[in-house]
Amino acid sequence: MSLRNSLATAIERLATAQVGSPRLNAELLLMFTLGCDRAYLYAHPERKLMAEESRRYENALAERARGVPTQYITGHQEFWGMDFIVSPAVLIPRPETEHVIETALACVGRAPLRVRSGQTSPANPLRIVDVGTGSGCIAVALAKELPNAEIHATEISKAALEVARANAARHEFENQIRFHHADLLEGFEPASFDFIVTNPPYVGESEEDEVQLEVRKFEPRNAVFSGPTGLEVIARLIPQSQSALKPGGWLVSEISGTIAEGVKSLMSDWSEVQITNDLQGIPRVASARKP
Repeated sequence: MSLRNSLATAIERLATAQVGSPRLNAELLLMFTLGCDRAYLYAHPERKLMAEESRRYENALAERARGVPTQYITGHQEFWGMDFIVSPAVLIPRPETEHVIETALACVGRAPLRVRSGQTSPANPLRIVDVGTGSGCIAVALAKELPNAEIHATEISKAALEVARANAARHEFENQIRFHHADLLEGFEPASFDFIVTNPPYVGESEEDEVQLEVRKFEPRNAVFSGPTGLEVIARLIPQSQSALKPGGWLVSEISGTIAEGVKSLMSDWSEVQITNDLQGIPRVASARKP
């Protein structure tokens, strides 16, 4: 069967299975199967799929039709202009999380001169920790943007930590990022960091029916759901951050609109508390400075 006909059949199949964006998914899975880009698909519509290629494409389509996210099928997701390895052990990086990077970098610009100027010196670098690193996408993105910073990343899941280490290595940041198997900030000395960044679990179990089915079925539950209200993990992290941050240090956390007011209340004794909306106008990032 030609690429054109294979795509048409795949699009119809995914649409029947009620997969969102069926054309995009069909194209991504065919590009994955052939190891090509989209331009190749459009430039060679009459190219025939070989038997082994047809088999692999069929298997990929069957997985997507039953709800498996495309990123888990291909093993890849783009974030901050970089390609990340992903597996069912980690939350799939999403564009909304790039607002965490943007906010953290903006806070660097508002930090004391010692932090802004040379990200200090080799003997006294800017120190950042990414809490609950998952795929490592936040830590790696910050390593890219702040090459002189000393970055740490914590993760309670050993399987996720291996994925994060692999992503740091493939982007050549394994010497800049130090990984720790830990629950949130356990094991760190007081006043250790200039910045704490995180995309913690923040969905309440009461909201479960509102979460996409494929997220509920296939993404790691402990990376999505925090407890009954969605505030449980952040409520533990905030006092730990108070201890782990240096005076004047920043906490930057992804949140949802559901918990925005609750997060502000938990940060009532912090300075410069700010909620940043995403491109849809939904509260997405909370940032605050330790007095």
